[in-house]
Amino acid sequence: MPLTTPSSSSTAIPIRVIPSPARRAWRPLDIYKEENLFERAAGLASYWEDGVHSLKGSPHVIDLRNLGLIAGIELAPRAGKPGGRGFDTFLKAYESDLLVRVTGDIIALSPPLICEKKHIDDIFGILGDVLKKVD
Repeated sequence: MPLTTPSSSSTAIPIRVIPSPARRAWRPLDIYKEENLFERAAGLASYWEDGVHSLKGSPHVIDLRNLGLIAGIELAPRAGKPGGRGFDTFLKAYESDLLVRVTGDIIALSPPLICEKKHIDDIFGILGDVLKKVD
């Protein structure tokens, strides 16, 4: 298949030459653009931040961090059992139908870009209740 050269300094491949799997791999990027997912996420960032910081003063919470729709909630470690409190929080959250990620005693949150305010309320409502149950 011949390459087209629009200028002497670059080479371009016509779209019809790009293999079908590669074109399909670009489809999610089109969906992000069509559905304004990045703009939606940016619009929810301050609401998410409020949700994250609503956990201030919850049992065992020693630090809260967020950026956009990402959050890290650091829990005080148990003496001699680093990561134990984070894992117990993971289990109790899962039992309450909330899936979180943990790294040691840090809860990592990043909701899907299609989330809405009601989902953010649910996440932090459940997590707040779970933190009250973890020793």
